[in-house]
Amino acid sequence: MSQPSIREVARRAGVSVGTVSNVLNRPNIVAEATRDRVLAAIEELGFVRNESARRLRQHPDEPRPAARARAFGVVVEDLTNPYASDVARGAELAFEEAGFETLWLSTDHSADRERRALELLAEQRATGALVSSVEDGPDRLGRWRESGMCVVLLDRAGPDFCSAQVDHVAGGDIAAAHLLTLGRDRMVFVTGVPEPQPVAERAEGAARTLVKAGGGDLSVLTQDGLTPSAGRAAAHRLLALSPRPTGVFCANDLLAIGVVNELIHLGVRVPEDVAVIGYDDIELAGSAAVPLTTIRQPRRELGWEAAELAMAEVAEGPSHEHRQVVLRPELVIRESA
Repeated sequence: MSQPSIREVARRAGVSVGTVSNVLNRPNIVAEATRDRVLAAIEELGFVRNESARRLRQHPDEPRPAARARAFGVVVEDLTNPYASDVARGAELAFEEAGFETLWLSTDHSADRERRALELLAEQRATGALVSSVEDGPDRLGRWRESGMCVVLLDRAGPDFCSAQVDHVAGGDIAAAHLLTLGRDRMVFVTGVPEPQPVAERAEGAARTLVKAGGGDLSVLTQDGLTPSAGRAAAHRLLALSPRPTGVFCANDLLAIGVVNELIHLGVRVPEDVAVIGYDDIELAGSAAVPLTTIRQPRRELGWEAAELAMAEVAEGPSHEHRQVVLRPELVIRESA
């Protein structure tokens, strides 16, 4: 599908081509109402500015950005989370080996920031993007492929996309089964908001396993984030429950580290009084007050596989058939459970 031209955007917004150009390059000089009309037309038409052409139109004396090598973007939810940076690093290693540059971008769980990240990659004419899309993302990603950019889903699934993901339902099952083997059937799942789909799948797997074992429904404790500070707050809420849980499964290692450290601070013995298991196996998992038992995700392998899928899609062109790679997590036993 051909891309709409700047002239079509101008016609849809009822302004001149020069006004559209100003909105794209010098938005502060355009009246807000006019700017909003132009941006609405851009969004409606799916217009992507050709950054290369814009550079050619620059005045000879205007500073020009350095030419970018062939590049792929890696769009994840939170680069401050070691899990996400490990996945991005795995993708970068694969791209680097093939001669591509890699751009890391973070959405902070925001659909709007995801859109802006993809717009940036499209403007720079990136070869493609690996995207840990927000929950409603896959339905909206087709427009970026129409702009000529390959899109692969990262730890998500979509029927019309290549994807690399981890079997998180199995991961939840493994965690719950381990706690049950320790006799910890009063189990609580600690999670946070926003809750990405992979986290919800972990809870699904644990709940299913607990029901099969006759342990009843899985109790869920939701915090305002997936961070160590949220885990510390969760520890206080866990101790206030009656009866007190004997097993705690956390949605990620950051939460679990916060829970373990705060329980120890409050005089609770881990794992004797409360067993705690995390998810991810980030490097910090072994440095909690009690080294963390966790579910290891193959983080760098996940990024590498997604990158391989993207490069294969580009190389194969129209004959390409979408593929889904599913990796399995594994239990890492330390001292917390």
